[in-house]
Amino acid sequence: MAFSVTSITGYVKANERELLTKSLFSAKSISLATKMPNVKSASQVNVMDTDAVFQSGTSCGFSASGTTTFTNRTMTVSPIRVHESLCPKTLENTYLQLVLPNGSNPKSIPFEQQFTDLKTGLIAQNLERAFWQGDTTSGDNALARFDGLIKIITTVSGSAIAANASGFMAGAPYSASGGITVSNVNAIMQGIFRAIPVALIDKPDTVIMCGIDTFRTYQLALTNANLFHYNTDASNSNFEIVIPGTNIKVIGVNGLNSTGRIYALRTSNMFFGCDVLGEESKFELFWAQEAMEVRYVAEFKAGVQIAFPAEVVYYVGS
Repeated sequence: MAFSVTSITGYVKANERELLTKSLFSAKSISLATKMPNVKSASQVNVMDTDAVFQSGTSCGFSASGTTTFTNRTMTVSPIRVHESLCPKTLENTYLQLVLPNGSNPKSIPFEQQFTDLKTGLIAQNLERAFWQGDTTSGDNALARFDGLIKIITTVSGSAIAANASGFMAGAPYSASGGITVSNVNAIMQGIFRAIPVALIDKPDTVIMCGIDTFRTYQLALTNANLFHYNTDASNSNFEIVIPGTNIKVIGVNGLNSTGRIYALRTSNMFFGCDVLGEESKFELFWAQEAMEVRYVAEFKAGVQIAFPAEVVYYVGS
């Protein structure tokens, strides 16, 4: 006699105690920006400017000269929430029944840690994208909550400096309609470096920011140019590298991925507005007795602004 198994299906181990989650990227741009807490709806980024008029000091007396000006830019934050309801009973007819609590009225979900970690990571990822690409007219709900720096810088007419302009890359094929490639990215970065105002070039927080996609293209260009004495290993440099022969660091951030845009500015010129610092990483996961379901709740405020648009250099590729 032998086993007869032709009438049953093959067994596939469910691994009910293992649950994989997708890879996410962090909100690096926010970590670099100046934080502006305690904003409920809107607040002012206050700016003071003055001059220092030199006069002859050969005579006595006082002769006033000079002007001090106060201006401001409005920081507007948007209230954002992430709500989800979860019915544990929905899992009873799946392999996850093996890790549900005993009883016919389960009041918790399995893999709570993985679930909340993934939610927090997705919030950070969406904020990183919105930091740059936010647009209140966007059809993407993660980008439609507030305007990001790309839109803010673009709409400040005549202020920011276009590195595409003639004089910085004159005669080179690096116009706004040209893509960023291994063959031209080094010249583009050098053009952006030349376009940075001299008043900013010696500031330690002046950087060039681009997408990770552009950063990797730049890494390959430096490697192909045999500049091996510069660290082009992103795992060691955290996607940061100094332009060879200069003092300016190029930083790759995921918020600029697929935009074809590069920005040079001081990190102290970027503002991230919020109500409470770190509130975007706080959440509640609880059993709602009246609805007989588990609920996830995260609520926070977010917005961005630039204090000095004229101190921003930008390059727009395709």
